[in-house]
Amino acid sequence: MVSSGRDRLSLALVALLTASGLAASGCATYADRLAGIREQYRLNDLTGAQESLAQAARHRRDRDVVQLDTAIIKLCDGKPKEAEQILRKVRDDFDTLEGKIVGEKAVSMLTDSTHEAYRGEDYEKVIVRAMLAISNLMHDGGDAQAYALQVTDKQQQIIDAGRDKNGENPKLSYKQVALGPYIHGALREATHNNYDDVTRACTLVCNWQPEFPYAQQDLERARHGAHSAPGNGVLYVFALVGIGPHKEEACEVASTVSLLIADRILSAIGNQNLPPTIAPVKVPKVVLAYNDAGAVGVGVDGKPVGRTATITDVGRMAVEQYDAIYPRVIAEAVVRRVVKKAVIYGAMEATGTKKDSLQNFAFDALGVAWEASESADTRCWGLLPEKIQVLRLELPAGEHQITLQKIGATGYSMGTSSTATVSIQNGRNTYMLTNFPDRTMIGQALVNTP
Repeated sequence: MVSSGRDRLSLALVALLTASGLAASGCATYADRLAGIREQYRLNDLTGAQESLAQAARHRRDRDVVQLDTAIIKLCDGKPKEAEQILRKVRDDFDTLEGKIVGEKAVSMLTDSTHEAYRGEDYEKVIVRAMLAISNLMHDGGDAQAYALQVTDKQQQIIDAGRDKNGENPKLSYKQVALGPYIHGALREATHNNYDDVTRACTLVCNWQPEFPYAQQDLERARHGAHSAPGNGVLYVFALVGIGPHKEEACEVASTVSLLIADRILSAIGNQNLPPTIAPVKVPKVVLAYNDAGAVGVGVDGKPVGRTATITDVGRMAVEQYDAIYPRVIAEAVVRRVVKKAVIYGAMEATGTKKDSLQNFAFDALGVAWEASESADTRCWGLLPEKIQVLRLELPAGEHQITLQKIGATGYSMGTSSTATVSIQNGRNTYMLTNFPDRTMIGQALVNTP
């Protein structure tokens, strides 16, 4: 009777967990929810995107990542101060979560990483500071310099913290982000002093983003100590161009490197051994959708004067940084698989389950259902641009009509043009932000003269 009771209990447990696993696998992932939001955004449906983000925010562990996308919508909607407040909170949350939360890690070993609070990818932690600098420039500019310095500091901090106990550091391949020193240099130059600081900043831009076509002329201007000619001011046009990186679920076979990392993790957390074979595991992978990022053509008072150029390639940065740590992502998924198998085998031993018994079958089915319920964590900052671009223009003081139009990678104009009025002040900087995820500008162009 006891044995029969155990069998019935095991079968009931298997049925329950199998049903829950099927339910979990049938639920929409964050990648599913994000696809609709990205399409609404691309089509300039800011209201619809905002409503969809509000729905996504009902999932408690998705709130920070939802807030990142909300900040982009706020910028497009002409609310840079609100965007800055949101971004600052998420930055602080990410910093708080950088320390491991043991309880969440333990739970995720028995479920998957979607049950942890989202800590942000390395590139997101850096770009959030870049977007803070841009958001601040668009309303008062008082903290933009501090944010710009944080971009470089955070990237270096992440690199320095990437070394493991064996002395290996895959994050040494991370490249520094030129946008931080670029903004720092622009702000220092506007003081009409501190040209040594400006020269150092421009030198960093030349070294870190050698493809930026305006870097050398910026450096030469800094060396000669001239912000602008008398009677002129400067307009900086920042452009968010293209649809940026996102995550998709991938099914990966563990590589030799991943298995080595997994073995080290297991040795550190307990007495589990790595089995000789591991079935493919579900992991998130950073990918770029194809889009014609191109540039933004800028006209002044009806005459074309130039086009924006890439100061930070967000898409390339995201893919390269994630590829560097991808073996560890796979290793952590392998460790979860091993821990789950260990729990099943431990339960079989504790209950005296015999091979080929009904109860043994029940536990095997339980293990399969448990593994099938895993989902890759596809949470990410989904409304990032593919590229952050900029164009510096020296213009006579006074009002000017600025025309903005998307230029494709082939050099031809695309979509409809948009206009904005700017007031240039003698010897001062004016800042503009525009957003072209596709052929048409999203929302409105922001203009500010701090």
